[in-house]
This record gives sequence, structure tokens and C-alpha cells, in this order.
Amino acid sequence: MQTGVYSAQKKDGTVYYRANITYQTKHISLGSFSSEEDAHSAYLEACNLLENEAVTLFNIHSQIRHLSFDKAVCLLNFRDNHLYFHNPIYLRKGYFSYFLSDDMELKFDIDDLFYYAGHRIQKRQGHLFVSDYGMQYSILSRYGIKPYAVTGRDYLFFNGDTHDFRYSNILNINRYHGVYSYEKNGSTHYKVFIHINGNYKIGSYASEASAAVAYNKAADLAKACGVTKQFPENYVDTLDPSEYADLYNHVKISKKYTDYLKTLV
Repeated sequence: MQTGVYSAQKKDGTVYYRANITYQTKHISLGSFSSEEDAHSAYLEACNLLENEAVTLFNIHSQIRHLSFDKAVCLLNFRDNHLYFHNPIYLRKGYFSYFLSDDMELKFDIDDLFYYAGHRIQKRQGHLFVSDYGMQYSILSRYGIKPYAVTGRDYLFFNGDTHDFRYSNILNINRYHGVYSYEKNGSTHYKVFIHINGNYKIGSYASEASAAVAYNKAADLAKACGVTKQFPENYVDTLDPSEYADLYNHVKISKKYTDYLKTLV
């Protein structure tokens, strides 16, 4: 058997080949291959990446044919930064890159390194998510951004790079359910809508907290009138319980909305 290659057998008896390499005392699996020749070629490509510092992320494509791009990124990071991750992560100065594909580089703060080292990012229908505890979570949820949020309306990227997920680059404009900000006479105001067989405007408010509480109150009124829809609740962490209760009691709800609810009773 050629260097770095080991044969294995599937449950149905089919023989396949695994390539492995040891670098800085770490044993690294390079993948499975249908032939011994392909597995050995992957091993040789890995040797070249680890030993030839002229190979970088910029010219890596010309250096690999059998080795996967993900694995090549892992090896380059191990060579340059002396840390091995199973996910395609490359450490930069002050942040790290996660290569979702060879043409999609996502950027994250170092604070998120431990999380993404253990959670593989996937993309489906334009949405980026990770699997955690058997559930799928949008990576935007780590910034308090709701799954239905719209770029440019509910959140934005300061530098225009929609692949730059560093915290300093993301502004969560509308943090609460049903709450949307808008500018009027040079000041920021907040309008609230709730969806019950269509959107109903609850009102406009001078503060984001008031708007968030107004949505909660509107949802409670709907439930009291027999609406069975499960409304998400806004958790307003800037208010203590007594402040929340006082605001809840005094916040005004659109009469048009309350009149509509009466028709449901």
C-alpha cells in the first residue's frame, strides 16, 4: 500500500481507500477515495500544502485536484497558525474566515471561533444556518436578528459586505417582533404592526421599548378575544419588571385595532 493510504471495507464488502497524514504529531484524515492512486495523490497534495509555504489561500486551487477545498483550508491554517479545526477556518489578524465554499468567505470575530469550530455552517435557499441540539438556527440569530428579518430594513451591514459577520459590521435596526423604525423630522420613531388575517397597525411610538411592549399588549388583547395564533413575545431587557408593568398599563393601542378585536368576540 502506498504511503499515507489505508484500505477499508464498507458493510456491503466494497473496498475503498482512506488517506491520512501526520503533521506536528497530529494524525489527520484526508478523506475517502475509490482508488489507491487517488488516495495517494491526496496525500501528496497535503504534503505539498504543509511543506511548501509558497502555497497560500490565493493559489490553493492550482495545487489540489484530489484533496477537498475544505480540507486544504484546514491544513493551511494548521501550518500557518498551529491550530487544527475540522471546519474550513483560517485565522486572520483579529478575526477569522470561514470558507463556506471556494468562492464564499465569511468573516467572524474571534469571540465566535469556539462556536464555529464545532458547528458547521450550511446554506439553503440563500439562508445560512447551523444545526444545534437537533434544530436548525440561522446564524443571524446570534445577533438578535429574527428569521424573517429583511436586509436593509431590519438590519444592515455597515461596509456593504453581506459576508462580513463581525459584530461591529452589523446593525440590528428592528430588534423586536412587529416593530419597525422610521425617521420623522430628524428623529427615530417606531411603528408597530400585528398580523391577524392581515396586518393591523397598533400605533406609532417615540421609543423602541414602548413599541415592543405595545406589541405584547396587542397580542394579549388578541388572545383575550379568542385568537389562537401563537404570537412571539418581545423580551425587553432594558426594563425591570415594575417599569415594564407601568409601561404596559399606559401604552396606547390603536382604537381601530381594538374595535376589530371586538368583532371577533
